[in-house]
Amino acid sequence: MPDAVVIGAGPNGLVAANLLADAGWSVEVLEEQPEPGGAVRHDREVDPDFVSDVFSSFYPLAAASPVVAGLRLEDHGLRWSHAPHVLAHPLSDGRCAVLDRRVDVTARSLDVFHAGDGAAWRRLHHVWDRLHPDILASLFTPFPPLKATARLALRLRGAGGLRLARTLALPVRRMGDEEFGGEGGRLILAGNALHADLAPEAAGSGGFGWLMSMLGQTYGFPVPAGGSGALTEALVRRLRSRGGTVRCGRRVARVLVREGRAAGVRTADGETVTARRAVLADVSVPALYGDLVEPEHLPSQVLADLRRFQWDFATFKVDWALDGPVPWRAEQAARAGTVHLADGLDELTRFAAQIAMRRVPDRPFTLFGQMTTADPSRSPRGTESAWAYTHVPHEITSDAGDEGLTGTWDDREQNVMADRVERQVERFAPGFRTLIRARRILAPPTLQRLDANLSGGAINGGTAALHQQLFFRPVPGTGRPETPVRGLYLASAGAHPGGGVHGAPGANAARAALRRHRAPGLARLQRVLTHRDRTGDRPPPAH
Repeated sequence: MPDAVVIGAGPNGLVAANLLADAGWSVEVLEEQPEPGGAVRHDREVDPDFVSDVFSSFYPLAAASPVVAGLRLEDHGLRWSHAPHVLAHPLSDGRCAVLDRRVDVTARSLDVFHAGDGAAWRRLHHVWDRLHPDILASLFTPFPPLKATARLALRLRGAGGLRLARTLALPVRRMGDEEFGGEGGRLILAGNALHADLAPEAAGSGGFGWLMSMLGQTYGFPVPAGGSGALTEALVRRLRSRGGTVRCGRRVARVLVREGRAAGVRTADGETVTARRAVLADVSVPALYGDLVEPEHLPSQVLADLRRFQWDFATFKVDWALDGPVPWRAEQAARAGTVHLADGLDELTRFAAQIAMRRVPDRPFTLFGQMTTADPSRSPRGTESAWAYTHVPHEITSDAGDEGLTGTWDDREQNVMADRVERQVERFAPGFRTLIRARRILAPPTLQRLDANLSGGAINGGTAALHQQLFFRPVPGTGRPETPVRGLYLASAGAHPGGGVHGAPGANAARAALRRHRAPGLARLQRVLTHRDRTGDRPPPAH
């Protein structure tokens, strides 16, 4: 009988399992899919000579996360790789905004759009430089992050206080208008805000766009060398070196509750796995409270609030094996790992408005990944392993492109939408389609079939909008990993701080379980975490 059962071998589940194992707990991870990783996996199914990331690819949050840094995954084989530029946003007229880890390079690209915008970027970066240690501490620790928030409040007094808070609460369109005279800086902020489901006019989208932009400025958008699954492999190797087990092809169908406490799980084929101390669930919020836990074990208010749970946008993705580099009209885009494709801020607003109206966008804002540019091991020299994804509504009432898309996502609809994405790329890279050796389409139902947490193709565990963040995440009055069932902890992106590969929900759940049981290894783990947070170094010797 293990001390803990972890449901799901995604990055959060594996982080949680590692921290519990560090504290001396025996841990068993049960994963529905035939391999671990959740949305952090790669394969060679597009073309045998090309490595393709199936879901996520770029990991600025992992690079910034003290949780991930504390695991020292480099000791278990993980290596990071970077493209020459972090991000590019080209326009059809050939101009291009560039985000680079060198501040001067970013600033120079923005000055092309408007003289003085480079200095404006440096001012925004200066604010980040002063505040980011406490911002990251607030982001990656359990809610409410009292110590980090107190330190941040003191720093804010010296950085403009209420005025800065107002700026970060702005919609990204307004923030861009206030900070920049030209379109370049506005596009970098707004494109990064739409990595989540935050439209240019959404409250708080300015702060999120600024956060993602500054993460890229400081840490880049790194990729695991060899494929995204290398991150998963390092987590699994580390866990197994500490005695933990991962069993794949084991779908959990029920959390077993006895006398108000999570006592274990039952798999779909009838196996019972008992947990001595805790069950940690790296599953979506609707799956946990709507399927795995029987209703009689949950307060009626939680069930009522669950009906108001909002998913983030659905996702449509295309992977390509290309016979050559992408022929970008703006040459700076050729050196970027991530390329944002929308011809101006108004086109971003139009895209988000069409989704809000439940229409399939006719000119989809496209996030384009150049994986061989970021990691030359991904495909043969002179080729490019590439992908693009865009968003679509979960419920579709009409097609703004007048091609009859309804959301059935049968073969015809998948190919129509993939062609539309390719036409969007062609607007900025004429001749792109002539380079396609092979392609793979991952429509919303396919993404969900490959990872049940990606319900309807939602990739962030729920909306990033303000009404479902902090103590509203996943439902009002929560914000912490504890659930109404004693010994059951929410360890997925549905918990604070939300989506992205950073490990914080898993770490928060593990720490909550350890606090509850005061495990013999807890003091040792706390010394390790404290030492790493302060020094970034190896743990102190045990006494």
